[in-house]
Amino acid sequence: MDAQGRGQAGDDNVDPADQWVFDPNTGNYELRLDPAGQAPARPSDRRAPGSRRAARKPGGEVADTDTRPLPAQGGRRGGRGADEAEERPPGGRAARRSGSRSAAASAPVAGPASRRKRKPKPSGRKKALYWTAGVVGFVLVAGCGGAFYLYQQLNGNINKVDVGVENDAVSDGPVNVLIIGTDARSGKGNSGYGDAGSVGHADTTLLMHISKDRSNATALSIPRDMITDIPDCPTKQKDGSRKTIPGEHGVRFNTSLGQEGRDPGCTWRTVEKLTGLKIDHFMMADFNAVKELSTAVDGVEVCAAKDLNDPKSHLRLKAGRHTVMGEQALAFVRTRHAIGFGSDLDRIKMQQQFLSSLIRKLKSDAFSSPSKLYAVSQAATKALTVDTGIGSASKLLDFGQDLKRVNIDKITFATVPVLDNPNDKATVILDKGKADPLFAMVRADHALAKGKKGKGKKAPVSKAPPGLVRVDVTNGGGPIGSAQETVDWLQNSKGARLSTNAGNAPAKLSATRLEYAPNQADQAATLADWMGLSKSALKKSSQNAGDRVPMKLILGKDFTAPGTPIAAPTELPDNVQNVNADDKNVCAK
Repeated sequence: MDAQGRGQAGDDNVDPADQWVFDPNTGNYELRLDPAGQAPARPSDRRAPGSRRAARKPGGEVADTDTRPLPAQGGRRGGRGADEAEERPPGGRAARRSGSRSAAASAPVAGPASRRKRKPKPSGRKKALYWTAGVVGFVLVAGCGGAFYLYQQLNGNINKVDVGVENDAVSDGPVNVLIIGTDARSGKGNSGYGDAGSVGHADTTLLMHISKDRSNATALSIPRDMITDIPDCPTKQKDGSRKTIPGEHGVRFNTSLGQEGRDPGCTWRTVEKLTGLKIDHFMMADFNAVKELSTAVDGVEVCAAKDLNDPKSHLRLKAGRHTVMGEQALAFVRTRHAIGFGSDLDRIKMQQQFLSSLIRKLKSDAFSSPSKLYAVSQAATKALTVDTGIGSASKLLDFGQDLKRVNIDKITFATVPVLDNPNDKATVILDKGKADPLFAMVRADHALAKGKKGKGKKAPVSKAPPGLVRVDVTNGGGPIGSAQETVDWLQNSKGARLSTNAGNAPAKLSATRLEYAPNQADQAATLADWMGLSKSALKKSSQNAGDRVPMKLILGKDFTAPGTPIAAPTELPDNVQNVNADDKNVCAK
């Protein structure tokens, strides 16, 4: 492959990956176009005034210099062969004729090469090991992060779909990426998988949220058999026209793709409606993605807590740790009958284990050699269909460079909470009591990954019983009647008989606030828990209050209704399935 990605790199029988060299100053692999054994010339050596150049003798013969020949690069505009590798003097033909005449009179004196000092940059190893994203998205960030010289070839690998939304590749805020694995049987090697008549449904779906400061990431697995509503969605037809696919109520989530001609934009809009999160980009892959990516990294380690034998997916594994790739890797992520209750929820756990291990493998090994980086780049881009906002290698590179700051121990996989559907045992329904706080956490950019326990943390404040919570409630920006509605809720639902409606607040507040004295901390803790108040909403005075002095709760413009948390929770609801990507002790059982 030449520097333009067209199949030759100069000498015959040269592996294009062997031409990549690691530059510790930039932290990236760069393509070496020089013959083996010769160091690459710096750009400054060829461009700087006074640098060594070949001087033309009368008659056109080239004088001896130490300019190194470059391999032929067919197809470059104005390119020359290795026997013409010297730089032309600046100034066009007239300057070159003048240079030729002066060369006949006396040999030129070679000046020193330019040696502009590079700006200090992080070490290459450190940059290479920073990581982020999800499923194929994780792989893509690793693959494209160093593939600067494969733009043209990688561009040809990437498929894209116009979903009617085109966001910039790089954003200053949080980033939400929709990852879709389709069960379509089209494509090489896919005929033996999925349903024979499938139009390509959303078989595996994750919503990857990367925080604004790029310190953490959350991947929400959405069960394919969950009953939900699919909104109307505009699609672009082959002839360029637009067609709106009517929405449906109370159908399986996986029909948001493929069914009735729905494209990834329909799944995009369904997930936005479900979670309240604005999606920036999507990435879609088929069965081949798992096979090719696992092979590109020389296998992915998985763990089985017991012997696994699934005749449906053809997975057979003894208890213990194994390295799987290709067909066996695909069998692992498709398995459900040999684990747990044999449901899709159990298969999601298998997929999360596999993806976590794949991320760890890429982080530790994907940059170990140019050939492996090349293989991962090719496999990732060939497996992908993306939106137009990241529909080129250069855009994907920008996207990946922006996201790769997330450390692996700050990546958490979680499954959207569901309940058994009482009307259909083969499907599930959203568990709103747990899902709503989970979605609120992600919308508020709160990390699901638990940080390391610090030393000297304050002991939690004990909470006062409901009967001792004394508070005056005023309305400082909430809906009309909010103060009385809140008092009724406190007295009747929470047993806080000492709560009082104190009318309207003297001033409007943008955020709800609770004012209390130091000796009312236990009452404040109870009320804050009921109201879902954040720490920033609590204002403690410097002096203690009298026995019958109430706290003051001022409802701000962020208040909607009593019982609705004002601030997003910072802790996961109980029993929400989740796993950290850095946890090496997860085993299928």
